[in-house]
Amino acid sequence: MRRLVLLGLLGLGVSACKEPEPIKVEPQELPLCPDLVVKDLSRSAPLVSQAQGAVSSALRSTSSSDNSPQPMLVRFRKQTGVQAAAVSRLREDRVRKLGALVKYHWPSLDTLALSLTPEAQARLAQDPEVLSITPDRPVHALGMSPWVPVSALLGAPSTTGSTAEYTWAVQMTQANKVWDANNDGVLDSGAPTGEGITVCVIDSGIDPNHPELKAAYAGGKDFVDNDDVPEDKDTTGAWGGGHGTHVAGTIVAQLGSGGQVNPNDPTLSPSGMVGLAPGAKLLVARVLDENGDGRTSDVIAALRWCKEKEAHIASLSLGSSNPDEAERAAFDEVYAAGMLSIAASGNGGELATPESKVYPAAYASVIAVGAVDPEAKHPAFSQGGDHLSLVAPGVNIYSTYPQGQSPFATLEAGGKFYASSALDFVPYEEYTGKLVDCGLGENNRSCPELEATCEGFVAYVTRGGEIKFSDKVKNVRSQGARAVIIANNDPEDDEALGFTLGSPATWPPVTAIPTTLVNDIRAQIGSPVRVGIRGGDYSLSTGTSMATPHVSAVAALVWSARPTLTNTQVRAILESTAKNLVDPEVPESPTGKDIVFGYGLVQAKVAVDKALNP
Repeated sequence: MRRLVLLGLLGLGVSACKEPEPIKVEPQELPLCPDLVVKDLSRSAPLVSQAQGAVSSALRSTSSSDNSPQPMLVRFRKQTGVQAAAVSRLREDRVRKLGALVKYHWPSLDTLALSLTPEAQARLAQDPEVLSITPDRPVHALGMSPWVPVSALLGAPSTTGSTAEYTWAVQMTQANKVWDANNDGVLDSGAPTGEGITVCVIDSGIDPNHPELKAAYAGGKDFVDNDDVPEDKDTTGAWGGGHGTHVAGTIVAQLGSGGQVNPNDPTLSPSGMVGLAPGAKLLVARVLDENGDGRTSDVIAALRWCKEKEAHIASLSLGSSNPDEAERAAFDEVYAAGMLSIAASGNGGELATPESKVYPAAYASVIAVGAVDPEAKHPAFSQGGDHLSLVAPGVNIYSTYPQGQSPFATLEAGGKFYASSALDFVPYEEYTGKLVDCGLGENNRSCPELEATCEGFVAYVTRGGEIKFSDKVKNVRSQGARAVIIANNDPEDDEALGFTLGSPATWPPVTAIPTTLVNDIRAQIGSPVRVGIRGGDYSLSTGTSMATPHVSAVAALVWSARPTLTNTQVRAILESTAKNLVDPEVPESPTGKDIVFGYGLVQAKVAVDKALNP
């Protein structure tokens, strides 16, 4: 019997001559299966957007109402000559006497990264040798498994795969024409692949156990946890996790070495994807945490580490909206020493204003990279300006992700697999049960009473009505549903069923189907179906973060074609061979460079040809 709870009975207005009319009270029905009620697992603080999170994180990390030490960068006047080393030691002694906790000391930059109380800052500011005391400003990304020794991970790069691994971005940048001229899925013997060139990715770390990255990974350093294992952590589902692995795959993913691919997309190769420079070696410096946040001092330290490890190229898909003189000096220093730095221009979407610049991309010694979409058009988010150098693919870029951390749905009915989409925040689980039609799932009595039992079933729910997806799932879950299929009712959304449940909770597996499959799945009502969520090794991401590694990889191809080139020559070749793109809303520049596309779309084949035939 269904349980009811009466909210109350009112017996007011009694008359002396007759009994009062009973007042009707609507019952509130308790869930049939209280043990299955969805419980919220989100943090006490409300969820915020990526941009809001970055801002609030920066404010939390730099603001203080007490006299506690704060992370700062202190720049001193330049010292040269035989006394420079002694002066550096004296400077460090001086700040330590003020109670400073020294994190890094870079004598060649005349800069220390340290923690100082506001009182100590005020005292140090009186020192005539001090040029500036500035916050160790936050930087942010612009978008997992047990570790084993590096020696056990290295292997020979694969040379054979499938042309299906050539994503639209690989083809748009002409990378495959450099190392597979006859388009047979095999690396051409002797062709430039990035071999002999080392790219250092400064980001959130990587998953070096990923089958696409194992052969290229040559070591790393974690500047967040201060160890030698730059793990790209994604165990919490935080936004920043996985960012570095995605970037690395765009550069060095191997042919024919695929991981677990989402079977719901027929356009994806079962062997995964290939990077633009599959022969290059990869160094990894982790400076961003699971939330995609980091510090300027760690970026500087990582940059110098990359140079010490003899990297040719530093790729940075991160930044801050404000310049920093110590950081600029660090990038100038490594550029003068022969390393090429390439960084994302930012996702703010404003053009040609000082406020739109993101650093380090906007420093003169760094190549600033913007994004284009699959039609080589300017996406609204991609920042430009007179400092913009090049553009590259940056919308829906398919690349590597930490193993098993990219969820995809599996839906099987009547012995057949049906393409569907996993909703956000669902668990990695699978369930087989009878498919029950629960209509719109508008309340906790929406499923047929005789078929919906606490022993479990799969709920079929139609999109629509004045109710959120999360409430639909909660309603059918409380009636015993162990998995849910949501049927789309708008054909315009079929290509991208980006539905979400809003926040972490004890959700069951939930998948969405397009309108084209509604009749097929409804025909299975009353029969057993299997719904599951599994973890894939690839993901789609968008941003100038994704555009940057395309340029880094093309730079590696150019350099491997002619190793005697200098970094300034590689840069000049990339810029002079870029494909000119035209935005009808922006006046065409007589120099071939504009604020939307810079010099244009990076082109690997043309650039390599110029390197070989100057």
